[in-house]
Parts: sequence; C-alpha cells; structure tokens
Amino acid sequence: MIQQAAGVSKATVYAHYPTKEALFAAVIERQCAMHMDALRAGRSMSGGIRAVLADLANAYLDFGLAPSGLALFRVAAAEAIRFPELARTFYEKGPKVYCTIVAEHLERAVQAKELDLGAMTAKEASAVFFSLVRGHIQLQSLLLSDRPPTAAQRKRWANLALETFFKAFGPR
Repeated sequence: MIQQAAGVSKATVYAHYPTKEALFAAVIERQCAMHMDALRAGRSMSGGIRAVLADLANAYLDFGLAPSGLALFRVAAAEAIRFPELARTFYEKGPKVYCTIVAEHLERAVQAKELDLGAMTAKEASAVFFSLVRGHIQLQSLLLSDRPPTAAQRKRWANLALETFFKAFGPR
C-alpha cells in the first residue's frame, strides 16, 4: 500500500527502508513528530493551566482516537514482543513526549501557585493526567471499533479527566 501510495516500486521503498520494521519505525516517528510538533506549537500558558490542559487533553483525544492514531497504537502494541524497538520508538516519540510537554506546563503552574502536586513530581503528575485522559475512552475505542466516540463524547471525557485532576491537584 505504501509503495502504491508513493507511486514508486517496491525496490525503491526497500532501498530506503531495508526491513518492514524500519519502514514502520519511520511511519511511527513521522506520525508522532507531526502530532507532538503541533502540540508544542499551539500551547502557551495564556488562559492558565486549566485552559492549557483542556487543550492538551482534547488534542490527544482527537489524535489518539482517530482511526490513524488507533492504528498506530495497535501496531506498536501488537508488535511489541517481536519488535521491542518499534514499541520503544512509539512510546518515546509519542506518549513520553506528550507527558514531557504536560510536565513542563505543570511545573510552571506549580510555580504560579495554580496547582499543588504535594509530594508528586511534575513528571509523575503528567503520567497521572495522561492516564486520566486516555482511560476508558481509549480502551473502548480500541476494542469497540464499530462505535467510535463522537466529538461531544471526547470533549465530555476530557472534561471529566480535567475535573478529576483539578480535584486532586488544584490549589489548596
């Protein structure tokens, strides 16, 4: 399919990517980089941490629950045993970068007294936030592909994740 979409021969594809693993790794890196670049470019602290986290939550759900985002996750998870480097690439270029972006915002919010993480680090809190955002809605999307969540359902889930996060870490 890739060869046909690019309008080149299989030999040309394999001249650039000697194995399927290398080709998948390149696809994963490109998709993750495009999504993470968009997250970095559009996020600022204007509007406060609640607005920033809402934006990040919605952006993740829009990408992560899209057919291409789910397909990327499925490939990485399905091939993790046979191709651990492929799964590592997905994790390091996708979820890990997302959590790093969130942690940077959390650190600034703690300094601005918008959040109180208690004994938790910003890195740990970003993982908690990511788990809340992904949660049940991603599991449902992965397993019940015939019933993708609507935009309203994604937004509702993002708001539930935010409410839960701020109940735990909002300023005291």
